[in-house]
Amino acid sequence: MIAHINGIDLYYETHGSGRPLLMVHGNGEDHTIFDAAVDELKEHFTCYVVDSRGHGQSTDVKDLHYEDMSRDMTALMEHLDLKDVLFYGFSDGGIIGLLTAPRCTRVTTLIISGANLTPEGVPMTLRFLFRVLYLFKRDPRMKLMLTEPHIPDAILKEIRVPTLVLAGEKDLVLEQETRHIAHVIPGARMKILPEESHGSYIIHNRKIARLILDFCSDQ
Repeated sequence: MIAHINGIDLYYETHGSGRPLLMVHGNGEDHTIFDAAVDELKEHFTCYVVDSRGHGQSTDVKDLHYEDMSRDMTALMEHLDLKDVLFYGFSDGGIIGLLTAPRCTRVTTLIISGANLTPEGVPMTLRFLFRVLYLFKRDPRMKLMLTEPHIPDAILKEIRVPTLVLAGEKDLVLEQETRHIAHVIPGARMKILPEESHGSYIIHNRKIARLILDFCSDQ
């Protein structure tokens, strides 16, 4: 399905029934990374899986900014009149979630995986790789990770919904960054998952479904 919002076409699919669960993928991916998880989650939620701008079947753009992507998700929730939304974001999707939750009252639960607050939240070696890839390909998705995000603690402190912060023990995001996010968001819970990497428990994997269900059952 297509939502015409903010001057672009945003592609999304819906699966299941129940409380709305909005799922947002990471950089260079699309909604299909959640297929395995959705098979389980659709028994409990109406799953809205989205291709963010510049990805998948949504409109391609010359410049990408997390603020624009956050506004897209808010506009999508308004377009669909979603309420009591569980927002789950992986990597870039997690960054989008951190920007969206303080500003959109439709989001009432937030779960993020592998999100960072600044470009320095990932190792220098990885940033060097992004820089090399951008020099060769001029891909706006690489530029995005080199120059953004810049999320201050003041925004994190505005998040007043139940929040779970996840990362793998072998994540690309520095553990100190993950711990800082969880520490600053009021009442947030954190799990560092043993032996897991940045996306090993998420991409085409059912493990993230169980983590989401477990957190919601505790609310």
